[in-house]
Amino acid sequence: MINITDTIDFYIKENTVVTIGKFDGIHKGHERILQELCAKKKEGLKTVVFTFDTPPNSIFFKEDAKVLTTNAEKRELFEAFGIDYLIEFPFHEKTAAISAESFIENILLDRLHMKTIVVGVDCRFGHKGNGNGSMLQKFGMMNDYETVIIEKALFKGQEISSTLIRDEVKFGSIAAANEMLIYPYTIFGEVVHGRKFGRTIGMPTVNLVPEKVKLLPPNGVYLSTVCYNNHVYESITNIGCKPTVGGDIQNGVETYIYDFDQNVYGDFIAVSLLEFQRSEMKFPSVEELKFQMQEDIKNGKKWHEAHKKKQGDEGQGCI
Repeated sequence: MINITDTIDFYIKENTVVTIGKFDGIHKGHERILQELCAKKKEGLKTVVFTFDTPPNSIFFKEDAKVLTTNAEKRELFEAFGIDYLIEFPFHEKTAAISAESFIENILLDRLHMKTIVVGVDCRFGHKGNGNGSMLQKFGMMNDYETVIIEKALFKGQEISSTLIRDEVKFGSIAAANEMLIYPYTIFGEVVHGRKFGRTIGMPTVNLVPEKVKLLPPNGVYLSTVCYNNHVYESITNIGCKPTVGGDIQNGVETYIYDFDQNVYGDFIAVSLLEFQRSEMKFPSVEELKFQMQEDIKNGKKWHEAHKKKQGDEGQGCI
């Protein structure tokens, strides 16, 4: 996959099929769009995902917005999906002022050689969101390109959206969020040195410090898997500040991988959260914490074994 970022000066010479959107939390509604996009490869078109390097709300409303999927995570996910080009368009007041008509003519047609565009029914683009599916269809008749509009996917009668998924993650309802996502809710990052407390009690862990913009669920223990070197390992993950051992750093992601003894410091891994197990708590002593961690691991292994049988022993592949 070719990643185009930090520039508004780009040009793709091949004919393309394009989709546009924020793609925060790549969910089953997005999956329909991406599947249609990739199906067009049979017609000799290169696939292009056009998204933004900054959440629009952070520009329009000056919000320090948390995201479901960071830019680095999107790159991994879109590459796994087989996308040819990912454009992370610089989003600021000047580019936000580009008219919808100019966006179609100067960017989609002139720079991207677009022959087909695939969008959701709620697609909006251009200055003040004046562009939509109807405008794309109208311009398509005049400029000989195809517009494909994809209906919303539903979850329990509700339209799947990034907002709905964000609410589930905020409440710690990881299992519900995962039912709407293409992949389980995942945190990518480089393994860093922690306090090494787990090693002192015979339960070494791997530690990630997520990007500040990454939305994390409430502090607590979650059943998880870890993808490392294209292999999936079962695990449990603690999100929080480790209050029993004097932790004061919020938003740490600490994972114990069952029966794992490899040195992964400095390597990149993906931790996928599967289900909430218990809230983070402060224990009276380190011994009681150690006992609880042993119980968490024992219960986690049972859950993973039962989950594999429920899923037909398929296991979970790496992203």
